[in-house]
Amino acid sequence: MNWDEIRKEFETSKITLKALAEKHDIKIGTLKSRKSREGWSRDPTKKDATKKQKVASLEPVIESDDLTDKQKMFCLYYIKYFNATKAYQKAYECSYAVANVEGYRNLVKPSIKNEIERLRAERQQGVFLDGMAVLQKYIDIAFADITDFVEFGQEKRPELDHNLEPMIDENGDEVTYSYSYVNFKNSDEVDGTLITEVKKGKDGVSVKLADKMKALEFLSKYTDLLSDFDRKRLQDEKLKAETEFTQERTKLLKGTKKDTGMLESLIDAFNEANK
Repeated sequence: MNWDEIRKEFETSKITLKALAEKHDIKIGTLKSRKSREGWSRDPTKKDATKKQKVASLEPVIESDDLTDKQKMFCLYYIKYFNATKAYQKAYECSYAVANVEGYRNLVKPSIKNEIERLRAERQQGVFLDGMAVLQKYIDIAFADITDFVEFGQEKRPELDHNLEPMIDENGDEVTYSYSYVNFKNSDEVDGTLITEVKKGKDGVSVKLADKMKALEFLSKYTDLLSDFDRKRLQDEKLKAETEFTQERTKLLKGTKKDTGMLESLIDAFNEANK
């Protein structure tokens, strides 16, 4: 994902955030959060861009032109640490003793106080949007389907003779056989953030997805934030997990004693997901 290009497109055109999100296949919440944190703007009269760039790495961006560079840095560090002494010491690069006195004095100045309040409100909004993005990622993990990553099925293939030519039966028809296939989708067709491992071994290529049980456990604690549709899907996935758990437990109980540890781990995982 080229965020620099996406930002440039937003700042140099009249495209809406919704249209931009759809164009680049990005969740609107993620896009809004990025815009807020990085201070994307279409304002051609934005002043002192060079000075603002100096403090951009601390996010969010200071909008007030009434503050000096040091005061801007102080505001950003204060929002990060909520400690006036530490913020002053980092912004002004002074001793602890000086920062312990001047930090509080800086904090009560009206212009600085107002900017900190604005930054605090902006951060709260950003945290909310980031939180929704995290929730959506757990939804994606919990409801991931194998067909999102592979295509499989059966197809007819021609039987070949010793010359590797298709065989023909007595009626002149091509002789075929049923072939079971599994094809992985290309990396640009899948959500790679849901995959934790891809490896190639003697038995072929295998893909490991993010922990579905942990995602179900997380979502079970925040059902009030889910849509009716996702709540229904959550219940269905938990029921499916319970069925699979019962089947695995039955197999393990029929096995040898060396399977006890695996059974206990499975029970613990299932109980955690259903608390």
